[in-house]
Amino acid sequence: SWFVPIVVAISIVTFFAWYFLAAEHALGLAVVNAVAVLIIACPCALGLATPMSIMVGMGRGASMGVLIKDAAVLETMEKVDVLVVDKTGTLTEGKPSVVNVETFGNFSKEDALVLAASLEKVSEHPLAEAVVRAAEGKTLFEVSDFSATPGKGVVGVVKQQTILLGNLRFLEEKKVDIARLKARQKAPESGGETALYMAVDGQASCVFLLKDEIKASTPDAIHRLHKSGIKVVMLTGDQQGAAEQVATQLGIDEYRAGVLPAEKAEFVKELQAAGNIVAMAGDGVNDAPALAQANVGIAMGNGSDIAIESTGVVLVKGDLQGIVRAQKLSAATMRNIRQNLVFAFLYNSLGVPVAAGVLYPLLGVLLSPMLAAAAMSLSSVSVIGNALRLRRAKL
Repeated sequence: SWFVPIVVAISIVTFFAWYFLAAEHALGLAVVNAVAVLIIACPCALGLATPMSIMVGMGRGASMGVLIKDAAVLETMEKVDVLVVDKTGTLTEGKPSVVNVETFGNFSKEDALVLAASLEKVSEHPLAEAVVRAAEGKTLFEVSDFSATPGKGVVGVVKQQTILLGNLRFLEEKKVDIARLKARQKAPESGGETALYMAVDGQASCVFLLKDEIKASTPDAIHRLHKSGIKVVMLTGDQQGAAEQVATQLGIDEYRAGVLPAEKAEFVKELQAAGNIVAMAGDGVNDAPALAQANVGIAMGNGSDIAIESTGVVLVKGDLQGIVRAQKLSAATMRNIRQNLVFAFLYNSLGVPVAAGVLYPLLGVLLSPMLAAAAMSLSSVSVIGNALRLRRAKL
């Protein structure tokens, strides 16, 4: 809005200055120098400074398995000071396995597993998939009236029996007597296992213990994020003991267990209200509200479609090292943009006065329009060359 009017004004002043002050060939010199000002001030370099860096930066990210959807995300990632992460599938492999089955009453472990797997086979939750895998090779039954409550559990009818499977809060809300389950609550969590509680026709019947291994790349990624000054907060729908074990093992700054999807989004809002720039990383449907609320939403590449659609960054490899790379890429790209803008403005600050003829009284030097055009092209080439350096940026 201001660059073009200023350049035109300088060109007009140059024309009249040469026209009235030149001793000879006044009109010719006035026209040549005025045109040289317009040519050398062409804002090509300014126009290329930002988009070239962004284009190369996003390409560099893609080559490293970090897919960035738009420039605003690339700019914001540099400013992130709090990273909120889900546990299952983000910090851990997201492929839990059933390590123990404890039944109550007359239920055998095999019967309990078949009922649970029959119910869970229509769910896409990682814990559900683990239960189904544990029942591999067994004959499963059809399920009807299936319903899932995000962050709590599932219910359905199998073999004319109403099966509830989820956390203690879910069973309690369904009016199940959970006294004997509560007595067992501390034991499952001592080793970091996740407990799934099952009730059949309103009676507490079984506890499934599941273990999900931490990704090999997660500890180093958390360490590097801390070195970058980013606070890491874990939010999980899992139980307290399992969450505490993972948080302690990884040195996570803060964690909350038993968190529902809507509560995750509310927690992100609270962080933002406190002045933080928040990134949220997750992979499941339960994470979608928080991913959409965060300043930067980051989805694991193996996550759900809803999670991926809610985010501005997708990590193809599905590990937190991608977040470290995204943060470093953002910083490198924004630094490159600032360098390009300095080059472009410096070029115009030096080139326009020379084209106007300020050196003529001292050195007798005038810049022809052809040389001005060559200099203008050189400035654009320098900006492009600087942007291309991002392809070799160390992430």
